[in-house]
Amino acid sequence: MSDEVENAPPLPEGWLKVDALDADARGVARRADGKVVFIEGALPFELVSSNVHRKKNNWEQGTLTALHRESSQRVVPRCPHFGLHEGACGGCKMQHLHVAAQVAIKQRVLEDNLWHLGKVKADNVLRPIEGPAWGYRWRARFSVRHVHKKGTVLVGFHERKSRYVADIRECHVVPPHVSDLLMPLRELIGSLDAIETCPQIELACGDEVTALVLRHLEPLSASDLAKLRAFANEHPPVQWWLQSKGPDTVKLLDEPSEGSAGPTLSYAIPEFGITMPFKPTDFTQVNPHVNRVLVARAMRLLDAQPDERVIDWFCGLGNFTLPIATRAREVLGLEGSEALVVRSRENYASNQRARDGKRPLGAVTFAARNLFEMTPQQLVADGPADRWLVDPPREGAFALAKAMVDLHQQPELRGSWTPPRRIVYVSCNPATLARDAGLLVHQGGYECTAAGVVNMFPHTAHVESIAVFDSAVNKNGA
Repeated sequence: MSDEVENAPPLPEGWLKVDALDADARGVARRADGKVVFIEGALPFELVSSNVHRKKNNWEQGTLTALHRESSQRVVPRCPHFGLHEGACGGCKMQHLHVAAQVAIKQRVLEDNLWHLGKVKADNVLRPIEGPAWGYRWRARFSVRHVHKKGTVLVGFHERKSRYVADIRECHVVPPHVSDLLMPLRELIGSLDAIETCPQIELACGDEVTALVLRHLEPLSASDLAKLRAFANEHPPVQWWLQSKGPDTVKLLDEPSEGSAGPTLSYAIPEFGITMPFKPTDFTQVNPHVNRVLVARAMRLLDAQPDERVIDWFCGLGNFTLPIATRAREVLGLEGSEALVVRSRENYASNQRARDGKRPLGAVTFAARNLFEMTPQQLVADGPADRWLVDPPREGAFALAKAMVDLHQQPELRGSWTPPRRIVYVSCNPATLARDAGLLVHQGGYECTAAGVVNMFPHTAHVESIAVFDSAVNKNGA
């Protein structure tokens, strides 16, 4: 193969051979002098020409202008608003690439990050977790803008690399009934007295209810409130919520005071008999279909036993905590917000009451911690656990991994505390996962025994993943 490459005829002037995709789903090519070119719209193994719009000493950025040899994985995008044209929607970046190829590229991104940033290679590559490629996005934030020049209201995502709102009339990554609401929503906002002061509509779907959170900068008139009610009646299962300022001001339409309404949305994790109530501004996974598979995979990998204690770090509302409690004797769920901890306790209590003859949930304690300032002393104070589930935000769990390393390297700090035999780490950022993995493997006494991707966001470059770390001491039977 190397001889074939060396003997290959030179490319015509201006042509580039694309070798890979970068983290922003841009094709990566090299000029004859070795200079890297990032090309919007190009795919691996294609021969292309591009229009360069930014130059630096070592790299350039451009946009695909001509396709001379097409990738076998290139497909026709389903959405008419996807592309490189002016005004194209920026919500998706990979609709022109077959979904299976998207997953393969994300797997490569994960492996490359683990190796180049953490010098870690997983013993086993897990089968990717996948779900529906379309209609999967049950959470979204639509921008709203009254465009005087066009005489219309736009409701949708921003244009590619722009602050302008794209003129979209359909969206194939949200559920079909939500896509069907885009044009009626434009008409509704256009009819409001508050047409200039409603910059955003946040979408949150539950299993039974579709919540729309209207951000309004000024109080809504009685006429506007009546129009919202009429819209909800005409488009079930829509439920309007109002947000006048920050997330704490969200209230259900017609509730007497801000923040007074309890959750009216929920999603089920049927395999574990768990139902999770939530408010529309709570953090829940965007893709409920993949979330159910992810929870089940995490539980199998965690392999908690009936006599064991487990800690769920960054537990949120209990998405993993409560399923773990169907397996383990005791679970400690830790989160950074005391208000969230209160909600988690309520979710645990309601699920315990609803077991209906099923095995009761194990004992669960929720507590608030600053998880970005964890110390060895706090780890010891929280007590030993047989297994950990770690599900941090994009920043990762560096402080937690560092505290673990300190205890490993300074036995005098541990006392009777012992490290978990297994850690299952769910990540939404392969770079911070790799960083933390490097600490655990090279300084913390763990081995990365498995890792794989989770295609939570099809058609985007976002990479979610799951990794397993086993204590080398326990693995070797010492």
